[in-house]
Amino acid sequence: MLCKIISGGQTGADRAALDASILHSFPYSGSCPIGRIAEDGKIDSIYNLAEIGGGYRARTKKNVEDADGTAVFYSGYVSGGTELTVAFCIKHKKPYKLIDIDLIEHELATESLQKFIIDYDIEILNVAGPRHSQCPEIYNYVKSVITLLLEK
Repeated sequence: MLCKIISGGQTGADRAALDASILHSFPYSGSCPIGRIAEDGKIDSIYNLAEIGGGYRARTKKNVEDADGTAVFYSGYVSGGTELTVAFCIKHKKPYKLIDIDLIEHELATESLQKFIIDYDIEILNVAGPRHSQCPEIYNYVKSVITLLLEK
């Protein structure tokens, strides 16, 4: 049974998951770099995130470690920080679900994610994916999927 969503607060997929959680008064948290840095400046204090040292890499690792599993959203192929997330999932033997936003409609992605949560008994779900500058359409997609997930 899902009881919390975590993410690192970066623009794009991370922020979408946090915003969907806030919208539904669903528990959320996560780790972000010291100084609350993101590509759009300082992450707003409305997001309940713990600041940790080590930059983006340490933040990514900590969120993977703190979750029971990770939903990895991407467009076309996994790269950059999103690829690092998958690598940490593999290294730490944490389950992950890949969702290509170019191939899967919102409703099907939600059903697939719901099945992943049930199959792996996910209580804390890490949500990861590209930042806005790498994939402008990721925010709306992820927010829609997480919203549908939380409404079920």
